[in-house]
Amino acid sequence: MDWPQTSRNLDGSLTEYSDILLVPGRLERLFRELFEHHWREIIFGPCIEGAVFEIRLTEQPKKIAMLDGYLTVDVGPWHFHLCIAEHEDVPVPQLARQRQVSRAAFFQERRSTGHVRGSWGLRLWNGLGEQMITVFFPNPYLTDAQQVQKDPDWNRLALWEHLRRKYTQD
Repeated sequence: MDWPQTSRNLDGSLTEYSDILLVPGRLERLFRELFEHHWREIIFGPCIEGAVFEIRLTEQPKKIAMLDGYLTVDVGPWHFHLCIAEHEDVPVPQLARQRQVSRAAFFQERRSTGHVRGSWGLRLWNGLGEQMITVFFPNPYLTDAQQVQKDPDWNRLALWEHLRRKYTQD
C-alpha cells in the first residue's frame, strides 16, 4: 500500500512520515533500543481518535523477548505484546497478516494552534491499517514533567532525529 509522506489532519495540522523499511529484525532492534536504553525518555501507548494512553515507565523493563513474531516487553506487574515479525502459530494465515505490523514510521506533527505546537514520534499500524502503538519522544515544547515551556528546547529532538536517521536508512 502506498502511504503519503505528508497528510493533512481534520484539524488542519500536518503530519510528516518517514517510513521504516520492514526487513527482518529491524523493528526488534529498534524496540530493544527504545526499551533497553531510552525507556526513561519515551511515552508510549495506543493513540487513536478519542483515546490516548500515555504510559511512562518508572523502571527499566525486566525482560524483552521475541516469540513467534511477537515482541514482549515485561515491566513486572504488567506487559505488552506487539506482532512485529512473521507470525506462524495461527490457524488462518489471513489473521497473521492482520496482526503483523504492515507499516512503521517516524512522524512529526505540526500544529498552528493549541498549547503544544507539535509532537514527534514513532507509529506502527497492523495489516488492517489500525494503529498498534505510538511512541512519543521528548518534545521541545514540553519539559520532562510534560509542562509547557516558554521557549522550545530543540535539543530535545536529538533522540528522535538519531533513531529516525538510523532506522529509515535502506
